[in-house]
Amino acid sequence: MRYGISVALIAFAVGGTARADGLQAGLWRTLQRPMIDGVVGRVQQSTLCLSAADVADPARIFTPVGRTVNTACQMVEQELTPQRLKWHLQCTGELDVDLTGDYSFDAPDHYTATITSAAAMGGQVMQRGRMEVEAQRVGECQ
Repeated sequence: MRYGISVALIAFAVGGTARADGLQAGLWRTLQRPMIDGVVGRVQQSTLCLSAADVADPARIFTPVGRTVNTACQMVEQELTPQRLKWHLQCTGELDVDLTGDYSFDAPDHYTATITSAAAMGGQVMQRGRMEVEAQRVGECQ
């Protein structure tokens, strides 16, 4: 279970970049710093090539869609400004999951984000996670 939730956090974190206040299309390097139940994980790095179409809708690119078996998910908060995207997804059912994301678009070629999660079964918290993300545009796509 630990691995599954960690992978979900990473997938949400590296889904793309946004055009909030002019973020640029191109090649982006993303660093993810995970922490599960207070234990710091290995820093992970990925690169993404994003077109102008990819960066046109930050909510579509960064907001997760709940896809779990026997669990219903609902977006309970979503706020978008040119400098920030904030969302809160709650899933209930066999596995209850609470996810929040807070993205800060601080320059056309840089953003940071924090994604937090809590997973529970039968009202008992099974796992808490936090992912710190930093992304930098590193050039044109090849």
